[in-house]
Amino acid sequence: VQLQAYGGGLVQAGGSLRLSCAASGRTLSYYAMGWFRQTPGKEREFVAARDYSGSSTLYADSVKGRFIISRNNARNTVSLQMNDLKPEDTAVYYCAAAWGTPALMSLKPEYWGQGTQVTVSS
Repeated sequence: VQLQAYGGGLVQAGGSLRLSCAASGRTLSYYAMGWFRQTPGKEREFVAARDYSGSSTLYADSVKGRFIISRNNARNTVSLQMNDLKPEDTAVYYCAAAWGTPALMSLKPEYWGQGTQVTVSS
């Protein structure tokens, strides 16, 4: 499985960005897909995940109410709509996937995409 993320960039605080990730190599049925992020000197942290059916989503507390994760199973993609961005959201964002639930994916991703930089200026 290959995951290709895109959509990062520079935005002012309070603005919005949309990240997307396309999977190739297989259809990710029964796989949760989502996002992690990492800043220099810190561990990679979970951001959001959604299961294949769309019935279960999981968000980090720090992004609840501001970020929305969605999937398009026909296109094998997952997207992250990021609203009301804050400087502390600045990070490299990584797409990830794992068989099972969003909770499982948040603990042990199986596949990673390359990162995409998100920078929020104050």
